[in-house]
Amino acid sequence: MADTVVGANPDPHASGEDPNRRDFIHIAAAVMAVGAVGALAWPFIDQMNPAGDTLALASVEFDLTKVEAGQQVTIKWRGKPLFIRNRTGKEIAEAIKDDNADLRDPQTDEERHKPGKAQWLILIGTCTHLGCVPTFGGGEYGGWFCPCHGSHYDTSGRIRKGPAPTNLAVPDYAFLSDTKVKVG
Repeated sequence: MADTVVGANPDPHASGEDPNRRDFIHIAAAVMAVGAVGALAWPFIDQMNPAGDTLALASVEFDLTKVEAGQQVTIKWRGKPLFIRNRTGKEIAEAIKDDNADLRDPQTDEERHKPGKAQWLILIGTCTHLGCVPTFGGGEYGGWFCPCHGSHYDTSGRIRKGPAPTNLAVPDYAFLSDTKVKVG
């Protein structure tokens, strides 16, 4: 004689409970809960986006007639300094001469400015090591020098010596005319 428990129903379908149906209900409830949490969290996540007035500052236009050959202007863009340099022929020649040098972050001078506009070099003015602001005219390569930790950049803004891992960044920009540039 088989051991059976009186009143036990070995067939789960006989009692009207389908285990597959129960799994579906649990999955559906979990999906609804995740959706509800997402709907509640979205306003908090969305408020972290920049405000409209900040987005308006995402681009800046600059009149290039204010910068003489051999001079540099620093303007603020997206909370960072932006170097707009009108390079001399000598600075351009030095940069091109160093195109084949042993560079930590290899880039030619031509890759760092717009075609036909070699005299205009536009760079984000923060050292790629720790974000200090380098000064022009110091260092061993005639370009920028970061006095905080000793990074040396050439006249094309390429890292040549020191702890900085990459070249000074070139932002997205376009010339609106021969005398006006738009950054961002």
